[in-house]
Amino acid sequence: MNIDNTASQMRKGVLEFCILSVIKQGEAYPSDIIDKMKAANLNIFEGTLYPLLTRLKNAEFLTYRWVESNSGPPRKYFSLTDKGRDFYKELEATWFELANAVKALTEAEHEQSNNNFNNS
Repeated sequence: MNIDNTASQMRKGVLEFCILSVIKQGEAYPSDIIDKMKAANLNIFEGTLYPLLTRLKNAEFLTYRWVESNSGPPRKYFSLTDKGRDFYKELEATWFELANAVKALTEAEHEQSNNNFNNS
């Protein structure tokens, strides 16, 4: 098994949640989403982001509006729909449930490891 593949699969599993989290903070242009993700140490490329945005828009979780640009073509700014906000809440609840379960398991393993060390 390759740790890079496993880590990549873990990141892919939370990308939609992270993208929706960024857009939930306010209307977002794709390059802003990429910048915020990079700042959080979650690198995402345009080739990954745009299909996800399209899928989320087609599921009616996102809407967008065009804004004229002073330099270059018009820009597409994304925002959450009501359906998207509801979906985000469900993802958030699932994320916290999963994160808490993983934390409980890893802390229990860590505590067991410390107990074994201290009893030696």
